[in-house]
Amino acid sequence: METIFSVFVPIHKEGYKYIGIFAAVTLLFLWIGLDFLFTASLILTLWCAYFFRDPERVTPQKEGLIIAPADGVVQSVKLSLPPAELGMGEEECTRVSIFMNVFNVHVNRVPADGKILRQAYTRGKYLNASLEKACEDNERHAILMKTTSGNNIAFVQIAGLVARRILCWVEDGNEMNAGERFGLIRFGSRVDLYLPKGINSLVSVGQSAIAGETVIASEKGREKQRNGEIR
Repeated sequence: METIFSVFVPIHKEGYKYIGIFAAVTLLFLWIGLDFLFTASLILTLWCAYFFRDPERVTPQKEGLIIAPADGVVQSVKLSLPPAELGMGEEECTRVSIFMNVFNVHVNRVPADGKILRQAYTRGKYLNASLEKACEDNERHAILMKTTSGNNIAFVQIAGLVARRILCWVEDGNEMNAGERFGLIRFGSRVDLYLPKGINSLVSVGQSAIAGETVIASEKGREKQRNGEIR
């Protein structure tokens, strides 16, 4: 029983409507006796509840830590220009891209302690979020934050092939703590994190990240970029 509750609860309130729709369709198929469709709808209802799960996370408490904003696989770690709409200039940053599939938790979390300076929503396409050009062509919501250590970082919610709705609940001027929930992307997508110059990523391509828990970088350290090895 404990295992069941750990998988299906708590559920984020944004999911109640969708779970209710799937459940209603499931009951309809049961009522009219369409067993195959009932079974398929029941599976989809359970998956929907699983998709909108919103587990608690234990965020490391240390000044200068930058934490993963999303669950998923680290798809790339590379130098890249920051989002033009945030006005961060033309200097390249280290961009860490985390790809979320439809089985990952999709609640996004603030990566550092600090203040929200600016946000920008950009309409765009719904290409596969794993593609490199998705950071420029896809619909996205970019956020600029000044950390308590005085650095500017950016994190960007990017819609994907299946995703059709980006939700963000923070406002300019909000003081936030690392690990706090700030948004959600429905049904598969990606979150990019832009680190300040001189701050290297401590994660490797292919590594699984956990939002609110995995340490991506440290503003206080100067460790070289880490490499990973499949074992």
